[in-house]
Amino acid sequence: MSGHSKWKNIMHKKEKTDAQRASVFTKIGREITLAVKEGGPDPASNSRLKDIIAKAKSNNVPNDNIERVIKKASGDGDNTNYEEIQYEGYGPKGIAVIVESVTDNRNRTAGDLRHYFDKFGGNLGQSGSVSWQFSKKGVLVLSKEDCDEEKLMEDILDAAVEDYSSEDEVYEIYTAPDDFSETREILEKKGYSFLSAEIEQVPSTYIELTDEGDILNMQKLLDMLEDNDDVQNVYHNWDEK
Repeated sequence: MSGHSKWKNIMHKKEKTDAQRASVFTKIGREITLAVKEGGPDPASNSRLKDIIAKAKSNNVPNDNIERVIKKASGDGDNTNYEEIQYEGYGPKGIAVIVESVTDNRNRTAGDLRHYFDKFGGNLGQSGSVSWQFSKKGVLVLSKEDCDEEKLMEDILDAAVEDYSSEDEVYEIYTAPDDFSETREILEKKGYSFLSAEIEQVPSTYIELTDEGDILNMQKLLDMLEDNDDVQNVYHNWDEK
């Protein structure tokens, strides 16, 4: 899996979150709400909620905000019915794109996404049209500045790690989705902190764009998707060199 563009994607997301913290809080708040309504408000017995709380903290969401959302979602005051919907489509030159959404209005979300894809040289596809090109993996990303590779290699022997790669500025650790939470907790207890720690959809192959117009359209498509509050995650197989 070495050589993929995860780190560049993180940098892109970081720039967006720094500029639009309120939008990030909204997206994570929806994830927390959904997790609480499905599995209850106690992270000790709700592993999904526990993972999302860790994600919230890594995105600098204040504890007060997290607790407020959990309390609201577990009470009778929040009647919003969110549902998770995955959309699949193609960007310029057939770049595969998966969009994970949490929405209270599927017609609005589908209409918005279809507009984005059409506007920037792509098209929204049917369910299953591109997901076969991706595999769900737990992905933990650590800065090389913050850890020693030799020690990291020793420490991950205690965890259910499937793969590992060393990129320009980071180490990337991959797990099966079911092993993600346990692996994250094992490494946290050993003192590691993560630039990113999430279950992601990792593409099997990547496509490079060479035409400047296609590159610009693809970047605009990703920007529009990430700016939409209904969109939680966007995965693609564009090789952003």
